Amino acid sequence: MGAVTGVVLAAFAGYGVAWYVGAIDGNFALLLLLAVVVTGAYWVAERWVFLPRRQAAAAQAVAEATRRREELARQGIVGEPVDLDALRRRLLAQPWWLDWTAGLFPVILAVFVLRSFLFEPFKIPSGSMIPTLHVGDLILVNKFHYGIRLPVVNTKVVDNHSPQRGDVIVFRYPPQPSLDYIKRVVGVPGDEVAYLNKRLYINGQAVPRTAVDDFYDADAMRYRKQFVEEIGGRRVHTLIDDERPAFIPAAVDFPGRERCQYTVEGVTCRVPEGHYFVMGDNRDNSLDSRYWGFVPERNIVGKAVFVWMNFGDWRRIGTFE
Repeated sequence: MGAVTGVVLAAFAGYGVAWYVGAIDGNFALLLLLAVVVTGAYWVAERWVFLPRRQAAAAQAVAEATRRREELARQGIVGEPVDLDALRRRLLAQPWWLDWTAGLFPVILAVFVLRSFLFEPFKIPSGSMIPTLHVGDLILVNKFHYGIRLPVVNTKVVDNHSPQRGDVIVFRYPPQPSLDYIKRVVGVPGDEVAYLNKRLYINGQAVPRTAVDDFYDADAMRYRKQFVEEIGGRRVHTLIDDERPAFIPAAVDFPGRERCQYTVEGVTCRVPEGHYFVMGDNRDNSLDSRYWGFVPERNIVGKAVFVWMNFGDWRRIGTFE
Protein backbone atom coordinates (compact mmCIF):
# COMPACT_ATOMS: atom_id res chain seq x y z
CA MET A 1 0.00 0.00 0.00
CA GLY A 2 2.91 2.35 0.57
CA ALA A 3 3.88 2.27 -3.12
CA VAL A 4 0.26 2.77 -4.25
CA THR A 5 -0.16 5.67 -1.85
CA GLY A 6 3.07 7.22 -3.08
CA VAL A 7 1.75 7.16 -6.65
CA VAL A 8 -1.55 8.74 -5.55
CA LEU A 9 0.18 11.52 -3.61
CA ALA A 10 2.55 12.12 -6.51
CA ALA A 11 -0.43 12.51 -8.84
CA PHE A 12 -1.96 15.15 -6.54
CA ALA A 13 1.38 16.95 -6.31
CA GLY A 14 1.87 16.82 -10.09
CA TYR A 15 -1.59 18.26 -10.67
CA GLY A 16 -0.84 21.11 -8.27
CA VAL A 17 2.51 21.91 -9.85
CA ALA A 18 1.09 21.81 -13.39
CA TRP A 19 -1.71 24.15 -12.28
CA TYR A 20 0.73 26.51 -10.57
CA VAL A 21 2.99 26.85 -13.62
CA GLY A 22 0.00 27.31 -15.94
CA ALA A 23 0.36 24.04 -17.84
CA ILE A 24 -3.26 23.11 -17.08
CA ASP A 25 -6.44 24.96 -16.11
CA GLY A 26 -6.90 23.70 -12.56
CA ASN A 27 -10.12 23.20 -10.63
CA PHE A 28 -9.57 23.50 -6.88
CA ALA A 29 -13.10 22.41 -5.99
CA LEU A 30 -12.62 19.19 -7.97
CA LEU A 31 -9.16 18.64 -6.46
CA LEU A 32 -10.56 19.09 -2.95
CA LEU A 33 -13.44 16.70 -3.65
CA LEU A 34 -11.02 14.05 -4.92
CA ALA A 35 -8.87 14.57 -1.83
CA VAL A 36 -11.92 14.01 0.38
CA VAL A 37 -12.84 10.83 -1.49
CA VAL A 38 -9.30 9.39 -1.44
CA THR A 39 -8.49 10.26 2.17
CA GLY A 40 -11.99 9.16 3.22
CA ALA A 41 -11.43 5.75 1.63
CA TYR A 42 -8.15 5.41 3.53
CA TRP A 43 -9.85 6.57 6.75
CA VAL A 44 -12.56 3.91 6.41
CA ALA A 45 -9.97 1.27 5.58
CA GLU A 46 -7.87 2.37 8.56
CA ARG A 47 -10.80 2.13 10.95
CA TRP A 48 -12.17 -1.20 9.77
CA VAL A 49 -9.12 -3.02 8.32
CA PHE A 50 -5.66 -1.62 9.06
CA LEU A 51 -6.18 -0.58 12.69
CA PRO A 52 -7.80 -3.90 13.71
CA ARG A 53 -4.87 -5.71 12.09
CA ARG A 54 -2.36 -3.63 14.04
CA GLN A 55 -4.34 -4.09 17.25
CA ALA A 56 -4.37 -7.85 16.75
CA ALA A 57 -0.63 -7.86 15.97
CA ALA A 58 0.09 -5.72 19.04
CA ALA A 59 -2.04 -7.91 21.29
CA GLN A 60 -0.31 -11.03 19.97
CA ALA A 61 3.18 -9.54 20.40
CA VAL A 62 2.44 -8.40 23.96
CA ALA A 63 0.95 -11.80 24.82
CA GLU A 64 4.02 -13.61 23.41
CA ALA A 65 6.39 -11.30 25.26
CA THR A 66 4.46 -11.87 28.50
CA ARG A 67 4.47 -15.65 28.05
CA ARG A 68 8.19 -15.64 27.29
CA ARG A 69 8.91 -13.56 30.40
CA GLU A 70 6.80 -15.89 32.56
CA GLU A 71 8.45 -18.99 31.08
CA LEU A 72 11.94 -17.61 31.77
CA ALA A 73 10.88 -16.73 35.32
CA ARG A 74 9.74 -20.33 35.91
CA GLN A 75 13.16 -21.50 34.76
CA GLY A 76 14.85 -19.06 37.11
CA ILE A 77 16.24 -17.01 34.27
CA VAL A 78 16.17 -13.26 34.46
CA GLY A 79 15.78 -11.94 30.93
CA GLU A 80 16.20 -8.43 29.65
CA PRO A 81 13.17 -6.30 30.65
CA VAL A 82 10.71 -5.62 27.84
CA ASP A 83 8.75 -2.36 27.80
CA LEU A 84 5.35 -3.72 26.82
CA ASP A 85 3.78 -0.24 26.54
CA ALA A 86 6.48 0.90 24.11
CA LEU A 87 6.07 -2.32 22.13
CA ARG A 88 2.31 -1.77 21.93
CA ARG A 89 2.69 1.88 20.85
CA ARG A 90 5.21 0.96 18.17
CA LEU A 91 2.98 -1.71 16.66
CA LEU A 92 -0.12 0.50 16.79
CA ALA A 93 1.56 3.51 15.17
CA GLN A 94 0.28 4.44 11.70
CA PRO A 95 2.72 4.00 8.80
CA TRP A 96 3.60 7.16 6.87
CA TRP A 97 1.15 6.45 4.08
CA LEU A 98 -1.75 6.41 6.54
CA ASP A 99 -0.52 9.55 8.28
CA TRP A 100 -0.71 11.39 4.93
CA THR A 101 -4.13 10.02 3.98
CA ALA A 102 -6.42 8.80 6.76
CA GLY A 103 -4.75 11.14 9.24
CA LEU A 104 -5.59 14.17 7.10
CA PHE A 105 -9.17 13.16 6.29
CA PRO A 106 -10.91 15.06 9.17
CA VAL A 107 -9.07 18.28 8.31
CA ILE A 108 -9.69 17.99 4.56
CA LEU A 109 -13.36 17.13 5.17
CA ALA A 110 -13.80 20.19 7.41
CA VAL A 111 -12.18 22.45 4.80
CA PHE A 112 -14.33 20.93 2.07
CA VAL A 113 -17.60 21.48 3.96
CA LEU A 114 -16.62 25.01 5.03
CA ARG A 115 -15.46 26.04 1.56
CA SER A 116 -18.26 24.35 -0.38
CA PHE A 117 -21.30 25.35 1.67
CA LEU A 118 -20.42 28.17 4.08
CA PHE A 119 -17.58 30.57 3.31
CA GLU A 120 -14.82 30.61 0.72
CA PRO A 121 -11.78 32.89 0.71
CA PHE A 122 -10.78 34.85 -2.39
CA LYS A 123 -8.01 37.31 -3.19
CA ILE A 124 -8.69 40.50 -5.14
CA PRO A 125 -6.27 40.37 -8.11
CA SER A 126 -7.10 43.63 -9.90
CA GLY A 127 -8.25 47.17 -9.29
CA SER A 128 -11.67 46.88 -10.96
CA MET A 129 -13.50 47.25 -7.62
CA ILE A 130 -11.46 50.17 -6.27
CA PRO A 131 -12.26 52.07 -4.05
CA THR A 132 -14.52 49.43 -2.44
CA LEU A 133 -12.01 46.58 -2.68
CA HIS A 134 -8.28 46.99 -3.20
CA VAL A 135 -5.69 44.79 -4.86
CA GLY A 136 -4.47 42.26 -2.31
CA ASP A 137 -7.64 42.25 -0.19
CA LEU A 138 -8.42 38.75 1.05
CA ILE A 139 -12.17 38.46 1.24
CA LEU A 140 -14.73 35.99 2.53
CA VAL A 141 -17.62 35.00 0.27
CA ASN A 142 -20.87 33.83 1.81
CA LYS A 143 -21.80 30.76 -0.24
CA PHE A 144 -25.19 30.00 1.33
CA HIS A 145 -26.72 33.50 1.10
CA TYR A 146 -28.02 32.82 -2.41
CA GLY A 147 -28.70 29.14 -1.78
CA ILE A 148 -26.77 25.92 -1.30
CA ARG A 149 -25.05 24.51 -4.38
CA LEU A 150 -23.36 21.21 -5.01
CA PRO A 151 -19.58 21.56 -5.24
CA VAL A 152 -17.85 21.24 -8.61
CA VAL A 153 -21.07 21.17 -10.69
CA ASN A 154 -22.42 24.32 -8.93
CA THR A 155 -26.02 23.07 -9.16
CA LYS A 156 -28.35 24.77 -6.66
CA VAL A 157 -30.16 22.30 -4.40
CA VAL A 158 -31.54 24.71 -1.75
CA ASP A 159 -32.80 28.16 -2.69
CA ASN A 160 -32.32 31.24 -0.51
CA HIS A 161 -32.07 34.95 -1.30
CA SER A 162 -31.76 36.35 -4.81
CA PRO A 163 -28.98 38.80 -5.72
CA GLN A 164 -30.07 42.41 -5.25
CA ARG A 165 -28.89 45.63 -6.83
CA GLY A 166 -25.82 46.79 -4.98
CA ASP A 167 -24.63 43.30 -3.92
CA VAL A 168 -20.96 42.50 -4.51
CA ILE A 169 -20.85 38.97 -5.92
CA VAL A 170 -18.24 36.43 -6.95
CA PHE A 171 -19.16 34.46 -10.06
CA ARG A 172 -17.72 32.24 -12.72
CA TYR A 173 -16.62 34.42 -15.61
CA PRO A 174 -19.09 33.52 -18.43
CA PRO A 175 -16.54 33.46 -21.30
CA GLN A 176 -14.19 31.28 -19.21
CA PRO A 177 -16.01 29.60 -16.27
CA SER A 178 -12.78 28.30 -14.74
CA LEU A 179 -12.02 31.91 -13.67
CA ASP A 180 -13.72 33.66 -10.77
CA TYR A 181 -14.65 37.35 -11.10
CA ILE A 182 -15.98 39.84 -8.57
CA LYS A 183 -18.26 42.75 -9.50
CA ARG A 184 -21.28 44.66 -8.21
CA VAL A 185 -24.82 43.84 -9.32
CA VAL A 186 -26.44 46.89 -10.92
CA GLY A 187 -29.21 45.16 -12.87
CA VAL A 188 -31.49 42.25 -11.94
CA PRO A 189 -33.74 40.23 -14.30
CA GLY A 190 -36.12 42.51 -16.20
CA ASP A 191 -34.17 45.72 -15.53
CA GLU A 192 -33.13 48.12 -18.24
CA VAL A 193 -29.59 49.19 -17.42
CA ALA A 194 -27.91 52.05 -19.25
CA TYR A 195 -24.46 53.50 -18.84
CA LEU A 196 -24.43 56.66 -20.93
CA ASN A 197 -21.87 59.45 -20.82
CA LYS A 198 -20.52 57.81 -17.66
CA ARG A 199 -23.83 57.99 -15.80
CA LEU A 200 -25.69 54.91 -14.63
CA TYR A 201 -29.42 54.63 -15.35
CA ILE A 202 -31.71 51.88 -14.07
CA ASN A 203 -35.15 51.56 -15.64
CA GLY A 204 -34.90 55.01 -17.14
CA GLN A 205 -33.95 56.75 -13.89
CA ALA A 206 -30.50 58.19 -13.31
CA VAL A 207 -28.89 56.67 -10.24
CA PRO A 208 -28.44 59.51 -7.70
CA ARG A 209 -24.81 60.39 -7.24
CA THR A 210 -22.83 62.97 -5.30
CA ALA A 211 -19.28 64.09 -5.98
CA VAL A 212 -16.87 63.63 -3.06
CA ASP A 213 -13.13 64.18 -2.61
CA ASP A 214 -10.96 62.76 -5.38
CA PHE A 215 -9.48 59.32 -4.77
CA TYR A 216 -5.71 58.84 -4.95
CA ASP A 217 -4.88 55.71 -6.91
CA ALA A 218 -1.53 54.65 -5.46
CA ASP A 219 -0.87 52.10 -8.23
CA ALA A 220 -1.38 54.66 -11.01
CA MET A 221 -0.01 57.50 -8.84
CA ARG A 222 -2.82 59.84 -9.83
CA TYR A 223 -6.10 61.21 -8.55
CA ARG A 224 -9.46 60.08 -9.95
CA LYS A 225 -12.89 61.62 -9.60
CA GLN A 226 -14.92 59.88 -6.91
CA PHE A 227 -18.70 59.76 -6.51
CA VAL A 228 -21.17 58.24 -4.08
CA GLU A 229 -24.06 56.52 -5.85
CA GLU A 230 -27.27 55.12 -4.38
CA ILE A 231 -27.65 51.57 -5.75
CA GLY A 232 -30.21 49.29 -4.19
CA GLY A 233 -30.35 51.41 -1.05
CA ARG A 234 -26.57 51.26 -0.62
CA ARG A 235 -24.08 54.09 -0.74
CA VAL A 236 -21.52 52.96 -3.30
CA HIS A 237 -18.23 54.76 -3.95
CA THR A 238 -17.29 54.77 -7.64
CA LEU A 239 -14.42 56.20 -9.67
CA ILE A 240 -14.50 57.95 -13.06
CA ASP A 241 -11.56 58.57 -15.40
CA ASP A 242 -12.27 61.60 -17.59
CA GLU A 243 -9.50 60.58 -19.98
CA ARG A 244 -11.38 57.44 -21.02
CA PRO A 245 -14.08 57.70 -23.73
CA ALA A 246 -17.75 57.12 -22.97
CA PHE A 247 -18.28 54.47 -25.68
CA ILE A 248 -17.60 50.81 -24.95
CA PRO A 249 -14.74 49.50 -27.11
CA ALA A 250 -14.29 45.86 -28.10
CA ALA A 251 -17.55 44.41 -26.77
CA VAL A 252 -17.68 40.72 -27.68
CA ASP A 253 -20.54 38.81 -29.29
CA PHE A 254 -22.03 37.39 -26.08
CA PRO A 255 -25.32 35.48 -25.59
CA GLY A 256 -28.14 38.04 -25.42
CA ARG A 257 -26.19 40.79 -27.15
CA GLU A 258 -29.30 41.59 -29.18
CA ARG A 259 -30.73 42.97 -25.93
CA CYS A 260 -28.05 45.68 -25.87
CA GLN A 261 -27.63 48.82 -27.91
CA TYR A 262 -24.17 50.33 -28.22
CA THR A 263 -23.67 53.97 -29.17
CA VAL A 264 -20.93 56.56 -28.85
CA GLU A 265 -22.55 57.52 -25.52
CA GLY A 266 -22.27 54.04 -24.00
CA VAL A 267 -24.59 51.03 -23.77
CA THR A 268 -28.19 50.20 -22.87
CA CYS A 269 -29.23 46.62 -22.03
CA ARG A 270 -32.40 44.79 -21.01
CA VAL A 271 -31.43 42.08 -18.50
CA PRO A 272 -32.92 38.66 -19.39
CA GLU A 273 -34.55 36.35 -16.86
CA GLY A 274 -32.12 34.31 -14.81
CA HIS A 275 -29.27 36.75 -15.51
CA TYR A 276 -27.64 39.79 -13.91
CA PHE A 277 -25.83 42.89 -15.13
CA VAL A 278 -22.65 43.60 -13.17
CA MET A 279 -20.11 46.43 -13.16
CA GLY A 280 -16.92 47.29 -11.35
CA ASP A 281 -16.88 50.31 -9.03
CA ASN A 282 -13.77 51.50 -10.86
CA ARG A 283 -15.97 52.25 -13.83
CA ASP A 284 -13.36 53.07 -16.48
CA ASN A 285 -11.00 50.27 -15.43
CA SER A 286 -13.33 47.28 -15.25
CA LEU A 287 -13.99 44.48 -17.73
CA ASP A 288 -17.62 43.73 -16.91
CA SER A 289 -21.11 43.16 -18.37
CA ARG A 290 -20.69 46.13 -20.68
CA TYR A 291 -18.03 44.14 -22.54
CA TRP A 292 -18.86 40.44 -22.19
CA GLY A 293 -22.54 40.32 -21.28
CA PHE A 294 -24.81 39.04 -18.54
CA VAL A 295 -24.00 36.75 -15.61
CA PRO A 296 -26.22 33.62 -15.57
CA GLU A 297 -27.64 32.80 -12.16
CA ARG A 298 -26.02 29.35 -12.33
CA ASN A 299 -22.58 31.03 -12.47
CA ILE A 300 -22.93 32.83 -9.14
CA VAL A 301 -20.60 31.56 -6.41
CA GLY A 302 -21.66 33.76 -3.50
CA LYS A 303 -21.87 37.18 -1.89
CA ALA A 304 -18.69 38.99 -0.84
CA VAL A 305 -19.12 40.12 2.77
CA PHE A 306 -15.83 40.78 4.58
CA VAL A 307 -12.15 41.64 4.13
CA TRP A 308 -10.34 39.31 6.52
CA MET A 309 -6.78 40.31 5.64
CA ASN A 310 -4.61 42.56 3.52
CA PHE A 311 -0.95 42.02 4.24
CA GLY A 312 -0.08 45.39 2.74
CA ASP A 313 -2.59 47.35 4.82
CA TRP A 314 -4.15 45.84 7.93
CA ARG A 315 -6.56 48.75 8.15
CA ARG A 316 -8.46 47.15 5.28
CA ILE A 317 -9.73 44.36 7.57
CA GLY A 318 -13.48 44.60 8.16
CA THR A 319 -16.71 45.08 6.25
CA PHE A 320 -16.52 47.12 3.06
CA GLU A 321 -20.11 48.24 2.64
